[in-house]
Amino acid sequence: MHFIDLIIFIIYMVGMLAVGFYFLRKNQGTDDYYVGGRQMGSVHIGLSAVATDVGGGFSIGLGGLGFTIGLSGSWMLFTGLVGAWLAAVFLIPLVKGNPKFAKLLTFPQLFGHYYSARVAVVAAIISAVGYAGFTSSQLLAGAKLASGTFTELSLTHALIIMGVIAVVYTVMGGIKAVIYTDTVQWILLMGGLLFIGLPMAYNAVGGWETIRAAVAPEMLRLDHVSGVQLFNWGVTIVPIWFVGMTLYQRIYAARDVKTARKAWFIAGLFEWPIMAFLGVALGLMARVAAEQGMFAELGVLSGAEVDPESGLPMLLRTILPFGLMGLMMASYFSAILSTADSCLMAASGNIVTDLLSRWLGLDPGHPRMLRTAQIATLVLGAVALLLASLATNVLDLMLLSYAFMVSGLLVPLLGALYWKRSSPTGALLAMIGGGLTTSLLESFSVALPYDLNANAFGIAVATLLFVTGSYLFPNPSSKTTT
Repeated sequence: MHFIDLIIFIIYMVGMLAVGFYFLRKNQGTDDYYVGGRQMGSVHIGLSAVATDVGGGFSIGLGGLGFTIGLSGSWMLFTGLVGAWLAAVFLIPLVKGNPKFAKLLTFPQLFGHYYSARVAVVAAIISAVGYAGFTSSQLLAGAKLASGTFTELSLTHALIIMGVIAVVYTVMGGIKAVIYTDTVQWILLMGGLLFIGLPMAYNAVGGWETIRAAVAPEMLRLDHVSGVQLFNWGVTIVPIWFVGMTLYQRIYAARDVKTARKAWFIAGLFEWPIMAFLGVALGLMARVAAEQGMFAELGVLSGAEVDPESGLPMLLRTILPFGLMGLMMASYFSAILSTADSCLMAASGNIVTDLLSRWLGLDPGHPRMLRTAQIATLVLGAVALLLASLATNVLDLMLLSYAFMVSGLLVPLLGALYWKRSSPTGALLAMIGGGLTTSLLESFSVALPYDLNANAFGIAVATLLFVTGSYLFPNPSSKTTT
């Protein structure tokens, strides 16, 4: 990489750390640190939500899908639009519009209200573990991008650098720094993809006729994906908009219901079609470049096997001149940071608010809890970095983390909001049974019928256990649904 690109990249990273330091001095307590004082606007929250959900992991993952199956990979993020809009219509009014939840900081606190403290603790553990895994996927995405760009940098060294920057910045800044910088980071990513990456890649590979001649016809269609694959994406990604701790933090941070709903509609549109087609189109062009032998200088000959998720970074390194290369890399790293910091904040919020404050006997708003939150974020960041060093595939790690949370938390949430007979025992059985089912099926790579993913079976088991447990062990106290 040219020294000008390196300078641009370093300036960007230093700028992000400076924002974190600025808010380190501004944050007055856990309310500031985790939900930004509850007075944030729809544009900042909407862009932050989509930056968090899509971010660098899906950016790299979408490039891998475009490389593998073509434009049909864009349907993965259509499920993100569906999830965001369903949550805006059905979830946000019940959560943000309920005055009983005006002081909540985390998603599991809802379970504490509807069920019991014990249910909230289990939900917090599931959420924290899931988001630690998701943070790891973002660090791995950043490391793949860095090592694919800087040939002298190994994946391990790139992972350490990305991890340190992301963790230190997040520890200092809290959610205010995360949301405000997410806005800048998302604009930077969109600008970089639309005005630098896409047009230059299109010209470099030879335009439409060359693309059409280089790949199979089905890769240029939108029906090159099975119904089972669409179902698997949907059953994993749509529910995360209902159980994602990162998203609840933003709902709580919004001024009111109207602001939060508008933010979710904005986020959905940016997921699909905007980011969906940008990501897979660039991945598709990376496939064409690989077929043409454009990566020969990187040691990859025409026809050689290429890691699909490394294709896009190699394409950008090959076609971009100095200066623009630095801007494009800053764009992708900004997306990665925007998701990594949010997921790290989510896991930290679960550990500190739902677990440590209870065990220490301190109110989450106690002055000591701010320093505790910063220390917890640092420790969780180190754990996420360790997990990332053991993984190989960004998209698989992300979807596994999603599935673990969804299979354990979705059914009890829907029961809490919409079923009066739901009970704490039913919720506990569903969370433990659903999460374990998904984890075991994934860990042992069990061949499942019809190529369904493990999450579908985890949700089915959770539903069965939830209904059975609620009937056999009914809630001893009455429960409202709003």
